Amino acid sequence: MSPLKISRRLLCVGLSASLFTLAAFAEERGTKEEAKAMVDAAISHIKKVGVEAAYKDFTTDKANWTKKDLYVFAMDLNGKMLAHGANEKLVGRDLINLKDSSGKTFVAEMIAVAKKGGGWVDYEWADPQTKKVDGKSSLVKLTPAGDNYVGVGIYR
Repeated sequence: MSPLKISRRLLCVGLSASLFTLAAFAEERGTKEEAKAMVDAAISHIKKVGVEAAYKDFTTDKANWTKKDLYVFAMDLNGKMLAHGANEKLVGRDLINLKDSSGKTFVAEMIAVAKKGGGWVDYEWADPQTKKVDGKSSLVKLTPAGDNYVGVGIYR
Protein backbone atom coordinates (compact mmCIF):
# COMPACT_ATOMS: atom_id res chain seq x y z
CA MET A 1 0.00 0.00 0.00
CA SER A 2 1.34 3.43 -0.91
CA PRO A 3 2.24 5.97 1.78
CA LEU A 4 -0.49 8.28 0.43
CA LYS A 5 -3.18 5.60 0.87
CA ILE A 6 -1.94 4.84 4.39
CA SER A 7 -2.06 8.55 5.26
CA ARG A 8 -5.60 8.85 3.91
CA ARG A 9 -6.74 5.82 5.90
CA LEU A 10 -5.17 7.15 9.09
CA LEU A 11 -6.83 10.51 8.49
CA CYS A 12 -10.22 8.84 7.98
CA VAL A 13 -9.80 6.75 11.13
CA GLY A 14 -8.75 9.83 13.11
CA LEU A 15 -11.70 11.89 11.85
CA SER A 16 -14.13 9.07 12.58
CA ALA A 17 -12.81 8.74 16.14
CA SER A 18 -13.06 12.52 16.64
CA LEU A 19 -16.64 12.61 15.40
CA PHE A 20 -17.57 9.69 17.65
CA THR A 21 -15.98 11.45 20.65
CA LEU A 22 -17.83 14.68 19.87
CA ALA A 23 -21.13 12.82 19.55
CA ALA A 24 -20.56 11.05 22.88
CA PHE A 25 -19.60 14.37 24.51
CA ALA A 26 -22.80 15.98 23.18
CA GLU A 27 -24.88 13.16 24.67
CA GLU A 28 -23.40 13.99 28.09
CA ARG A 29 -24.66 17.57 27.84
CA GLY A 30 -28.02 18.57 29.24
CA THR A 31 -30.44 20.58 27.12
CA LYS A 32 -32.61 23.57 27.98
CA GLU A 33 -35.64 21.28 27.93
CA GLU A 34 -34.00 18.85 30.37
CA ALA A 35 -32.98 21.73 32.65
CA LYS A 36 -36.55 23.07 32.65
CA ALA A 37 -37.88 19.59 33.48
CA MET A 38 -35.42 19.33 36.41
CA VAL A 39 -36.42 22.75 37.77
CA ASP A 40 -40.09 21.78 37.57
CA ALA A 41 -39.34 18.43 39.26
CA ALA A 42 -37.38 20.24 42.00
CA ILE A 43 -40.32 22.58 42.68
CA SER A 44 -42.67 19.57 42.85
CA HIS A 45 -40.28 17.77 45.18
CA ILE A 46 -40.18 20.79 47.52
CA LYS A 47 -43.98 20.82 47.61
CA LYS A 48 -44.03 17.10 48.37
CA VAL A 49 -41.31 16.75 51.05
CA GLY A 50 -40.62 20.32 52.23
CA VAL A 51 -37.58 22.53 51.70
CA GLU A 52 -35.27 20.97 54.27
CA ALA A 53 -35.62 17.41 52.97
CA ALA A 54 -35.64 18.55 49.34
CA TYR A 55 -32.45 20.61 49.71
CA LYS A 56 -30.72 17.65 51.35
CA ASP A 57 -31.85 15.44 48.46
CA PHE A 58 -30.66 17.95 45.82
CA THR A 59 -27.22 18.00 47.43
CA THR A 60 -26.71 14.32 48.25
CA ASP A 61 -29.04 12.18 46.09
CA LYS A 62 -27.01 12.11 42.87
CA ALA A 63 -29.01 9.22 41.41
CA ASN A 64 -32.20 11.27 41.30
CA TRP A 65 -30.98 14.88 41.09
CA THR A 66 -27.98 14.71 38.75
CA LYS A 67 -28.50 13.93 35.07
CA LYS A 68 -25.68 14.18 32.53
CA ASP A 69 -24.00 17.48 33.49
CA LEU A 70 -27.19 18.89 35.06
CA TYR A 71 -27.79 19.29 38.79
CA VAL A 72 -30.13 21.29 41.01
CA PHE A 73 -28.96 24.16 43.20
CA ALA A 74 -30.97 26.33 45.60
CA MET A 75 -30.22 29.75 47.08
CA ASP A 76 -31.97 32.23 49.32
CA LEU A 77 -32.75 35.74 48.12
CA ASN A 78 -29.67 37.10 49.91
CA GLY A 79 -27.25 34.91 47.94
CA LYS A 80 -26.69 32.09 50.43
CA MET A 81 -26.30 28.64 48.85
CA LEU A 82 -28.82 26.22 50.36
CA ALA A 83 -28.29 23.16 48.14
CA HIS A 84 -25.82 22.26 45.40
CA GLY A 85 -25.84 18.98 43.50
CA ALA A 86 -22.27 19.28 42.20
CA ASN A 87 -20.35 20.83 45.10
CA GLU A 88 -21.58 20.28 48.65
CA LYS A 89 -18.82 22.61 49.94
CA LEU A 90 -20.75 25.59 48.54
CA VAL A 91 -23.75 24.94 50.82
CA GLY A 92 -23.99 27.60 53.50
CA ARG A 93 -21.72 30.08 51.68
CA ASP A 94 -22.73 33.66 50.92
CA LEU A 95 -22.22 34.05 47.16
CA ILE A 96 -24.05 37.33 46.51
CA ASN A 97 -20.85 39.03 45.33
CA LEU A 98 -19.58 36.08 43.27
CA LYS A 99 -18.41 37.19 39.84
CA ASP A 100 -17.88 35.23 36.67
CA SER A 101 -14.69 35.53 34.60
CA SER A 102 -16.00 38.70 32.92
CA GLY A 103 -16.81 40.39 36.25
CA LYS A 104 -20.59 39.83 36.12
CA THR A 105 -22.29 39.38 39.53
CA PHE A 106 -24.51 36.62 38.22
CA VAL A 107 -25.94 35.50 41.60
CA ALA A 108 -27.44 38.96 42.08
CA GLU A 109 -28.89 38.69 38.57
CA MET A 110 -30.33 35.25 39.34
CA ILE A 111 -32.09 36.70 42.39
CA ALA A 112 -33.55 39.57 40.33
CA VAL A 113 -34.73 37.19 37.58
CA ALA A 114 -36.25 34.75 40.08
CA LYS A 115 -38.15 37.60 41.80
CA LYS A 116 -39.62 38.62 38.42
CA GLY A 117 -41.11 35.16 37.84
CA GLY A 118 -38.03 33.20 36.81
CA GLY A 119 -36.03 32.78 33.65
CA TRP A 120 -32.58 32.23 32.19
CA VAL A 121 -29.38 33.92 33.35
CA ASP A 122 -26.24 33.79 31.19
CA TYR A 123 -22.72 33.87 32.63
CA GLU A 124 -19.24 32.40 32.18
CA TRP A 125 -18.18 29.47 34.34
CA ALA A 126 -15.55 26.72 34.44
CA ASP A 127 -16.87 23.60 32.76
CA PRO A 128 -16.15 20.62 35.03
CA GLN A 129 -15.73 18.33 32.01
CA THR A 130 -13.30 20.45 29.96
CA LYS A 131 -11.85 22.53 32.86
CA LYS A 132 -12.16 25.60 30.61
CA VAL A 133 -14.30 28.69 31.16
CA ASP A 134 -17.38 28.40 28.98
CA GLY A 135 -20.76 30.03 28.52
CA LYS A 136 -23.40 28.79 30.94
CA SER A 137 -27.11 29.53 31.25
CA SER A 138 -29.12 28.70 34.36
CA LEU A 139 -32.88 28.57 34.62
CA VAL A 140 -33.98 29.95 38.00
CA LYS A 141 -37.42 29.89 39.59
CA LEU A 142 -38.79 30.88 43.01
CA THR A 143 -39.73 28.10 45.39
CA PRO A 144 -43.41 27.80 46.43
CA ALA A 145 -42.88 29.92 49.58
CA GLY A 146 -41.18 32.61 47.47
CA ASP A 147 -38.23 33.07 49.83
CA ASN A 148 -35.69 30.96 47.91
CA TYR A 149 -35.09 29.86 44.35
CA VAL A 150 -33.92 26.72 42.60
CA GLY A 151 -31.94 26.51 39.41
CA VAL A 152 -30.38 24.18 36.88
CA GLY A 153 -27.68 25.26 34.45
CA ILE A 154 -26.56 24.15 31.00
CA TYR A 155 -23.35 24.85 29.15
CA ARG A 156 -23.94 26.71 25.90
